[in-house]
Amino acid sequence: MPRRRHFEILERRRHHDGFFKLDLLRLRFERFAGGWSVPLSRELFVQREAVAALPWDPRSDRLVLIEQFRAGALEAPEGPWLIEAVAGLRESEEDPEAVARREVAEEAGLPVRRLERAGAYRSSPGATSELVHVYIAEVEAPAEGGIFGRADEHEDIRTLVVTRHEAFAWLDAGRITAATAVFPLLWLRARGGELRRRWLGGDDAAS
Repeated sequence: MPRRRHFEILERRRHHDGFFKLDLLRLRFERFAGGWSVPLSRELFVQREAVAALPWDPRSDRLVLIEQFRAGALEAPEGPWLIEAVAGLRESEEDPEAVARREVAEEAGLPVRRLERAGAYRSSPGATSELVHVYIAEVEAPAEGGIFGRADEHEDIRTLVVTRHEAFAWLDAGRITAATAVFPLLWLRARGGELRRRWLGGDDAAS
C-alpha cells in the first residue's frame, strides 16, 4: 500500500447546524507529485452514517423495494418519487445491523430473519461525509405492497414487491437510480445465487 498522505485543516466554520450540518473549510493537502496544494475552500455537508438494507425473500425470490418523495430529485425528468432500498441514519455507537432491522420494520413492515453485509459506500465524497453500510435482509415477502413509514417523521412510503429479475430489469432500464438500491442490487446480481444456496441449501437454492 502507498504511504498515507497528510492534509491540514486551516480553518473550519459551522455555517448551518440543523438536522444536517454544513461546514465551510479552508484546507490543503499533500500532492502526489510532491509538495502541498494551495489553500482551498470547500463546503462539507456533514451527515451521520447511514444504513441501507434490501429486503429479499430467497424462497420466493422476491424483493421488497420502497418508493418515496425525495427533495433531491425535484429536477429529475421522471419526478421526485424514487425507488430505493430501505435506509436510515445510524445513531452514535449504534450497531449497523440493529439499524437495518429497525428500518426494515418501520419502512416495510417486515421482521428480518438474517442479514448479509454487502459492503459500504460513500455517496458523494466530494461534498458530503456520508458513509452508507449496506445489507441484504432476509424476509418473508408479502403477497403485495402497502404503505408504511413513521407518522411523526411525516414519512409516506409505498412498498413494491417484485421478483429479483424484475428489479434487475428496472435497474437496467434506468428506473432505479437511488444508490441505496443500486448498490445492493448489483451485489445481489453478482452474488445472489451463492447467497441463496447458503441461506436455503438443498434443491430449492437454484439461482
